[in-house]
Amino acid sequence: MNYERYYVCDLLNGEGVRVTLFVTGCPHACPGCHNPSTWDRKAGRPFTDEVRERLLDLCATHDGLSLSGGDPLHPANREAVGELCRLFRARYPDKDIWLWTGYRHEEVAELDVLRFVDVLVDGRYRRELPTSKPWRGSDNQRLIRLRR
Repeated sequence: MNYERYYVCDLLNGEGVRVTLFVTGCPHACPGCHNPSTWDRKAGRPFTDEVRERLLDLCATHDGLSLSGGDPLHPANREAVGELCRLFRARYPDKDIWLWTGYRHEEVAELDVLRFVDVLVDGRYRRELPTSKPWRGSDNQRLIRLRR
């Protein structure tokens, strides 16, 4: 898996102060996407064990971890994202994980990684459906609380 960037003090991608990782690789290519530079899964930098550990360490003083992209549930990202979520949950059982995906929940509900995710924002971005709902880019997207 590759990633484009991460934010170490994010107030926009979920509740509280968060560490947010933007992975690369997105099969949806939504017109008007805010992050088209993340579509190519080979773009960005390799997500190494060292990067993963740095992110996990940064989460110690934050409310949670947010995963965006690209699409964290792109087939090429699922294994590394799953491992990150598993390690986060083991280290921080009282903190939460938010994940944005262009897939509908019904399409990915059986993925093992979702057992670690607290909040899923699902659905492709549709610029013709603007919204004022928090944490969503378009009105079709759903905020689904999977845990707690």
